[in-house]
Amino acid sequence: MDGIQYAVFTDKSIRLLGKNQYTFNVESGFSRTEIKHRVELFFGVKVMAIHSHRLPRKGRRMRPIMGHTMHYRRMIITLQPGYSIPPLLKSKEQNENQNT
Repeated sequence: MDGIQYAVFTDKSIRLLGKNQYTFNVESGFSRTEIKHRVELFFGVKVMAIHSHRLPRKGRRMRPIMGHTMHYRRMIITLQPGYSIPPLLKSKEQNENQNT
């Protein structure tokens, strides 16, 4: 999906799933309203709130020049009650059923 790079699965993001909040890394050029519309269209859910922050940049040395690698923001998306995003990763059981 254009704009959203991938879902984030850290200790905090897994804890937030219980509060109906999902965490995604998003390209830095998109605004909150653009991401809200894309999530609502792609997943078919209603977004209640979006919180975003930029992660600390990581330095990358290319010979004498010091560059940076972070070009994205992290967004925590809160869905309205009754909505949820289906799991983004397949479980082992689903993979085993498909293979047999």
